Amino acid sequence: MTDVNGNGAHLDTSAVPEPGEPPEEVVSRLTLAEKASLTSGADFWHTEEIARPGGELLVPRVALSDGPHGLRKQPEQGEHLGAGDSVPATCFPPAVGVGSSLDTELLERVGAAIADEARAEGVHVVLGPGINIKRSPLCGRNFEYYSEDPLVSGALGAAFVRGVQSRGVGASLKHFAANNQEHDRLRISAEVDERPLREIYLRGFARVVAEAQPWTVMCSYNRLNGVYTSQHPWLLTQVLREEWGFDGLVVSDWGAVDDRVAGLAAGLDLEMPSSGGRTDAQLVEAVRSGELEESALDRSAGRVVRLVRRAHAAEDPGAGYNAQAHHALAREAAARSIVLLKNEGGLLPLAEDGQRLAVLGEFARTPRYQGGGSSHINPTRVDSALDEFVRRLGSEQVDFAPGFPLEGDESDEGELLANAVTAAASAHTAVVFLGLPAEAESEGYDRAHLRLPEPQLRLLDAVLEVNPRTVAVLSNGGAVEVSGFADAVPALLEGWLLGQAGGSATVDVLYGDVNPSARLTETLPHRLQDTPAYLDFPGELGHVRYGEGVFVGYRWYDARQADVAFPFGHGLSYTTFGYRDLAVAQDADGLLVRCTVANTGRRAGREVVQVYVGRPDSRVARPPRELKAFASVHLEPGEERELELRVRRADLAYWDTRADRWLVEGGRHAVDVGASSRDLRLSTRTELAGDDADLPLGLHSTLGELLAHPVAGPAFRRAAASAVGEEAVSGLLDDPTTQQMAASFPVGRLPSFFGATLDLERLEQLLGEANEGR
Repeated sequence: MTDVNGNGAHLDTSAVPEPGEPPEEVVSRLTLAEKASLTSGADFWHTEEIARPGGELLVPRVALSDGPHGLRKQPEQGEHLGAGDSVPATCFPPAVGVGSSLDTELLERVGAAIADEARAEGVHVVLGPGINIKRSPLCGRNFEYYSEDPLVSGALGAAFVRGVQSRGVGASLKHFAANNQEHDRLRISAEVDERPLREIYLRGFARVVAEAQPWTVMCSYNRLNGVYTSQHPWLLTQVLREEWGFDGLVVSDWGAVDDRVAGLAAGLDLEMPSSGGRTDAQLVEAVRSGELEESALDRSAGRVVRLVRRAHAAEDPGAGYNAQAHHALAREAAARSIVLLKNEGGLLPLAEDGQRLAVLGEFARTPRYQGGGSSHINPTRVDSALDEFVRRLGSEQVDFAPGFPLEGDESDEGELLANAVTAAASAHTAVVFLGLPAEAESEGYDRAHLRLPEPQLRLLDAVLEVNPRTVAVLSNGGAVEVSGFADAVPALLEGWLLGQAGGSATVDVLYGDVNPSARLTETLPHRLQDTPAYLDFPGELGHVRYGEGVFVGYRWYDARQADVAFPFGHGLSYTTFGYRDLAVAQDADGLLVRCTVANTGRRAGREVVQVYVGRPDSRVARPPRELKAFASVHLEPGEERELELRVRRADLAYWDTRADRWLVEGGRHAVDVGASSRDLRLSTRTELAGDDADLPLGLHSTLGELLAHPVAGPAFRRAAASAVGEEAVSGLLDDPTTQQMAASFPVGRLPSFFGATLDLERLEQLLGEANEGR
């Protein structure tokens, strides 16, 4: 058994030995057909093995299995979306839940536990984490993703990968890239300009690669700017390997390969699942015909061999895990995932005072704890909130009524509602469990709206009429509209999807055994029409335009000063926290932000400190502030702690489309520290040295850029004065109105205005002299 709390022996997988001859020497001993076979699955869940007569196993196979919030190992002949025949495994909170903890240490522990279960089941690679950005709250798979913010997605994703791989099991970072919807996902082309692509949709992937080096990266189904990601050389080779330094294997999502030959040439190493040899034959023919370099096939086959070596070096046939300890970790993680949105009058935590409690809503008895699709776990057990209430209070103090029918339930809604109202009226406090039905969100399709089912809303309204002491608990895998009832209900918990221990964890939070500390990692809008991608989701005719650019999530709402139901980063506690003594220092790596945080209440609690940075009056379009660092800190009553949070210089950069690289813009930056994107407690300003764009001047450069150049600017003024006179030039170039108008004028068109004294040849000479001095 392995200690679930991380006290067991961890493996440093960066130093895992790869016994035997080097991968390239193994590949050199293979036939062309064998090399091709290595780069495709043997079946649905395994890579191909290569054996020699006499029993020598030259290349063993590797087993892969779905994740990312638990192990979904199926029989070898299982099909991808079926979950009923998968082995029992701990269902931890999906990313939508555990991501709200904003605690990298917790993510590492969960990742390590999942890896322990994988080793026990002979699985070498777990397919997760998913770190795609929540571009629209309608995405049917948002429950598998952490955030609308790339810093959160990258930091939590890296932590999960570290946890998994610390146990000698590989992680698979997915879905690379711009897979932000389920509608038409196998064909849709995500049309994304390079700046938002780099700053929003790739940034989290870059962080995970840099900090955790996952063994594999999984390409997505969709096209990116017209090219399938499975055969996108810019994405898979130039960016992933050459720019980021990824040294692992690129695997396809299951069935994502459109052109196997083009994919392998672009950097796709492993096609999954097996094509039955059909596409292997295509690779062999492409090499023989000269269409594909054999060295490209050798490269990918070598990466498969290296993955096999890493996996089997850490294999342990006697591995096991403690299911009870893992369930306890799932309960801890679930409690840490619950966001307390509202708590008027200190209604929570509840007191065990002998008063009657009405527990209402079918989700209290039949919990909704995970989403549908390939991540659907067969749990080792499932806790319900109703059972935990009864265990804690006794059945004589708990009145339960389902209140509304679930999908497919033909019970009379009116009778269910009437029984619930009766129970609520006679109780001291009512706890109403609401949420989205399982059919509303799943892999494979997107949601149509953000509303809760009408029978549930009618139940809540009716309960509030008879009992003002009402708590609402939500179970949903993505944002829902709460504006219709958030003002009316005194206490509101966002429970997301909490995994198999979510029912007991919810009661832990309601009674204060656990002080809530989770924060929203996605904005809760008032309505769908307010969301950034509303007019560009899910696209049409095979294309979806990312028209909101870099203004995704809170960036959109803050830039427009738009009201929201609950902002990004929001979450309450049963205690209070004070902030003071903000100081910002600089070094070559970025900013060091220091502040003191104190627990000013009477309960121990955990605060999530958030650092936002903005660049007022930026030369490019930017939101007022962006999250650049966060820390989760536990404090006893009266305790205070000085925190130091690192803001990496790389995270302050924007992608300059002229220079085609990252640049930090110099000047004054606003640094805000607080408890949410709209609860900023401390603020200061700091001057930051910028990067030189070092752009060459050309005929398409503007007059403003020319005049700003230290060499070409004065030379141009002299040449222009020779042509039209100093007074005319001064009147033209020094007048503020004219400057503003002419600043964007292309210099290649200036000879038309200045005649032979500044002809095209002289202008090109000036530009050449300026560029030589760069």
